[in-house]
Amino acid sequence: MVLTEDPNSELMSGLVDSVKEISMLPECRNVCKKMHGNLVRRIKLLSPLFEELKDNNEELSEEETKGFELLRTALDSAKELLKLVFEGSKVYQTLQRDHIADKFNQITEKIEAALSEIPYDKLNLSEEVQEQIELVHAQFRRAKGSPELQDHQLEVDLAIAQREKEPDPAILKRLSEKLHLQTIDDLKKESLAFHELVIASGGDPGDWFKKMSSLFKKLKDHVQMANPEADCSEAEKVMMKHRSPVIPDDFRCPISLELMKDPVIISTGQTYERSCIQKWLDAGHKTCPKTQQTLLHTALTPNYVLKSLIALWCESNGVELPKQPGACTSKNVRSSISYCDRAAIATLLDKLANGNLEQQRSAAGELRLLAKRNVDNRVCIAEAGAIPLLVELLSSTDPRTQEHAVTALLNLSINDSNKGTIVNAGAIPDIVDVLKNGSMEARENAAATLFSLSVVDENKVAIGAAGAIPALIKLLCDGTPRGKKDAATAIFNLSIYQGNKARAVKAGIVPPLMRLLKDAGGGMVDEALAILAILASHQEGKVAIGQANPIPVLMEVISTGYPRNRENAAAILWSLCTVDSQQLKLARQYGAEEALKELSESGTDRAKRKAGSILELLQGVDAIVTQS
Repeated sequence: MVLTEDPNSELMSGLVDSVKEISMLPECRNVCKKMHGNLVRRIKLLSPLFEELKDNNEELSEEETKGFELLRTALDSAKELLKLVFEGSKVYQTLQRDHIADKFNQITEKIEAALSEIPYDKLNLSEEVQEQIELVHAQFRRAKGSPELQDHQLEVDLAIAQREKEPDPAILKRLSEKLHLQTIDDLKKESLAFHELVIASGGDPGDWFKKMSSLFKKLKDHVQMANPEADCSEAEKVMMKHRSPVIPDDFRCPISLELMKDPVIISTGQTYERSCIQKWLDAGHKTCPKTQQTLLHTALTPNYVLKSLIALWCESNGVELPKQPGACTSKNVRSSISYCDRAAIATLLDKLANGNLEQQRSAAGELRLLAKRNVDNRVCIAEAGAIPLLVELLSSTDPRTQEHAVTALLNLSINDSNKGTIVNAGAIPDIVDVLKNGSMEARENAAATLFSLSVVDENKVAIGAAGAIPALIKLLCDGTPRGKKDAATAIFNLSIYQGNKARAVKAGIVPPLMRLLKDAGGGMVDEALAILAILASHQEGKVAIGQANPIPVLMEVISTGYPRNRENAAAILWSLCTVDSQQLKLARQYGAEEALKELSESGTDRAKRKAGSILELLQGVDAIVTQS
């Protein structure tokens, strides 16, 4: 190839700049967060390709230039959509989430199509960049048309909030958290976005305006009730700050009845202020002051969890945090965990490594709670070296210790950087073993942990290879309602990887899914349809679904189901009908034409496309019959 400066250098510079602009966009904090984050993450992975070609400064062929021009157009569209989602009304996007999801899918399809036009093998790329781009392309290919797992709780909460005049505050609280409308500042920004929407509509916002306005008013009233200082005068705010809050009984020492500074646990499990119980013991008492039980020993164990809860309560209520001799007050500590809490974590880890069974159980339980509370705790616990010790405890013969260990790992895995540490510690086979043989709670949390780890693509392969899928199917069949949800979520995510689709079908997943689909009162219809829709894209999945007599229930869902369920049912039906004309004929017998025509007019964008494609197949059959 001939070295040149333009116009290829300008094209690559433009692509590099587009990726940088997209990478610098603020994090999305609404119901579109996952779609927004996934698209940004995948686009960022394209950067090495553009950087290397820019540095090589090589002339591109007409075919290569065409592919990159298409990619630049697609990235411009992606940038516009990402900005729109970040800056737009959160209430509007929630009510129009299916439409927004379809837009993200269209962008994904455009980027994937552009990448398909680029002949990588003809470019002078390093092996490392070549492999990365092939992997990214595969991710876009898999993401194309893949249905998002429906947030059933959000669907239900929205339906109730829109229908009822005064919805349950718990529902409004969940919605405000999901939409990230929790402060007065959030409400002000939403009001501005709301106003921009009305202006953009030319003063005729349409039917959606009434729905938006009603829902926003309910959320606004809820947030203002939860933030009573928002509309107070300055004098009232001062009075509120100086009002003495009621100390929760659990935070008071049973001896002094004062707020505890240094809570400790004695052998009966009761918690006291250290100085008070120590005086009691020094006076020669051998019983628990509260229960009068005889003490097995006089050792005092710091109650770090309660101490942290007291600290949070003090901060929330404007109460000065109780001081302790030697407590660290430095503001230079990196995270919100104090030096004393770091020391506490070190003590807990020592118990994990060297303690007896009871100490290990207690320490794992405390780490489980600490890891659940916030990001800083998860970072510090991992940095202290807890993960390998917790992985070892997955093999514990004590059921409760095993539950604590797997749940602590679940909570730690919420932090993306901890996912790799957990996998590198060899946790996957042990988590799968807990999933197979643990208590019901341990199995549920093992399933949730595998889902969390499977967010990373390469982990999907490892988890499937470790034999997780048959165990997840068993939990899907015999678990509690929560266990079934955890199993379904994990199976859905693992099945994004093509190899795991085959594993799931061979493990016999289709019959249980069909049973769940037919049990409308079981609460698993959404999940069953989502998994079947993703399995239907695999040849073995199509065959297995086709053998399960799916047409009657699919047609029922298409006719009467929720929008996302109708969409998934149509996608499954389309996959079946493209390979088996008998399924097409059977669908017609169950009233497919009328139901699909209605869906093509009132369904989600994706549902409309699938319905239209099936109707075309039906028309094709008619044409063949007419000719013959």
